[in-house]
Amino acid sequence: MLTRISSGSCFGLLAGLLLINANVSIAADYPNKPIRLIVPYAAGGATDVTSRTIAPRLSEKLGQQIIVDNRPGGAAILGMSMVAKAPADGYTMLMATIAFAANPALYSKLPFDSLKDFTPVSLVAIVPTVLAIHPSVPARSARELIALAKAKPGSLNFASAGNGTINHLAPELLKYMTGTNMVHVPYKGGSFVVTAVLSGEVSMAFTTTPTSLEFFKQGKLIPLAVSGTNRLPVLPDVPTLGETVKGFDAVEWQGIVVPAGTPKEVIGILHKEIVSTLTDPAVRERILAQGSVIVGSTPREFEAHIKADLVKWAKVAKETGIKAD
Repeated sequence: MLTRISSGSCFGLLAGLLLINANVSIAADYPNKPIRLIVPYAAGGATDVTSRTIAPRLSEKLGQQIIVDNRPGGAAILGMSMVAKAPADGYTMLMATIAFAANPALYSKLPFDSLKDFTPVSLVAIVPTVLAIHPSVPARSARELIALAKAKPGSLNFASAGNGTINHLAPELLKYMTGTNMVHVPYKGGSFVVTAVLSGEVSMAFTTTPTSLEFFKQGKLIPLAVSGTNRLPVLPDVPTLGETVKGFDAVEWQGIVVPAGTPKEVIGILHKEIVSTLTDPAVRERILAQGSVIVGSTPREFEAHIKADLVKWAKVAKETGIKAD
């Protein structure tokens, strides 16, 4: 018995075959022009530093220039939107951070969906932050700082690189877990956060190690605690915040995503060369010297990481009531 195939089915089958052939063609010729790596923050911050560390070696491996393109604005939403709307051809990438997973909980409406509009390629690095204070603040431990905040509600303020960034989320979580009241002062980027604390314009900040490590060594900033669950090799004498506030854990991360619909073959090429770049001794030395932890995950592992963070920060936002709009 013969099964009749409708004209609509034929067109659908033909379209599918054409799409497959187009994807294979793209992958076979990929890359044949420069690739943009969108960094949704100002130059000089931790995300920018990591991006510019891996870009030259990744360019060599792919045989095409990786152009680091800083597009700060709107708590990283501007840069994320650009990538979400870009052609799904592998020539536009985003260096995503914790804001990628936190913004859906902080904003009632976004111009993209963090899961549906992007495809993960690889988690590049975990970047622990450090609770740092200006030397004039009368505290030399996390316990003393918390006691000061409780004794003088609203007297301490903290800098952030904007809503949804790690230096916004970590102190909000600390406030919630300790019942303290500290004032949020947002700036336009990570480098401005460090400058604000250095000048004494704000009392404190959760700073990323790439932007603040040298100032710790010089005594211009005082590191009180690490925000992750493990002490840092570059700051072995600085305790974790969890040693004072049980269960506290808030770290920055950096990973590359591309527009949804990017051919699997192209994602495979990008993943392979990104992971290979992260094994390069010079790249590793520079990233590790900044206090970051190199990862180089699979796309599936990175997707699981993003989903877990989406759940975590949605819960924190609900329980703390923090909103950005």
